[in-house]
Amino acid sequence: MIAVKNYLSLVKFSHTIFAMPFALIGFFLGIASFNGNKLSGISDLISSKMAEGEFASSSYTLTGNYWILIKLFILVILCMIFARSAAMAFNRWLDAKYDAINPRTAVREIPAGIIKPGNALSFTVVNCLLFITCTFFINKLCFYLSPVALFVILFYSYTKRFTALCHLVLGVGLSLAPVGAYIAVTGQFNLLPILFSFAVLFWVSGFDVIYALQDEDFDKKNNLHSIPSAVGKIKALHISELLHLLSAACVITAGVYSHFGIWYWAGVIFFSGLLIYQHLLVKPNDLTKVNMAFFTTNGIASVVFSIFVIVDLFLNK
Repeated sequence: MIAVKNYLSLVKFSHTIFAMPFALIGFFLGIASFNGNKLSGISDLISSKMAEGEFASSSYTLTGNYWILIKLFILVILCMIFARSAAMAFNRWLDAKYDAINPRTAVREIPAGIIKPGNALSFTVVNCLLFITCTFFINKLCFYLSPVALFVILFYSYTKRFTALCHLVLGVGLSLAPVGAYIAVTGQFNLLPILFSFAVLFWVSGFDVIYALQDEDFDKKNNLHSIPSAVGKIKALHISELLHLLSAACVITAGVYSHFGIWYWAGVIFFSGLLIYQHLLVKPNDLTKVNMAFFTTNGIASVVFSIFVIVDLFLNK
């Protein structure tokens, strides 16, 4: 039990809350794409999956329980968990030598000797295999794209060694959540989930810049790259503000494009408000509230926004 707790801490399992809500948005958008963008299209979705031979079983009926949909939902959630766990464990393994000499990160599991580097790497490999396995049981497109997704989320760990744009690469990795979940349901791409993916890209990049403010001096001394170490705290915060402005613009564009209702726009106001709030918390000369801005504010923003979007899909689409 202790070992499980250690590995959950290694991958910061609680931080899954950042991208998971957007994966749920993609999932329900996929359902809504059936039967004229209404969630009543669940029956049409099930019929489509049965016709394609996916999840085929004589026990599945449209009038019985929605086991096909439940199974698909579980697989999407598992994909999110395995992909993120692989990415975090790999990042911790690759950065172990830097974490050991950084006072802020020296207590992490690998430098502290709680988890051996080899075990962390094995954990990464296992999660990658489990992720690919889950995509195999979703649909062919997800399965074929799974190595690409893994490459993106694992490659991020190297980027701090050569580019200050590493924050954007992290954003790209998490931005796969809504479009990936949408493809899991529909087996195809669509502009709307892509707009949400761009919203995630800019949102995550923006708050990762804020988080990186803590390591500005350390990164400079150890030849690591980040926007704060490249341009300083003040300009970095302005760049973060710009990224969050672009994120808000994406969710607004998605709302206009898809003619969402009042619940969606309430979510947009709440999400945008928390983006503004986190910038009021963090000052160039006062980083004491970085963790509150990074973890608490963004976690609440993603969860509440996703609830409003899904409610709007049920009530208004």
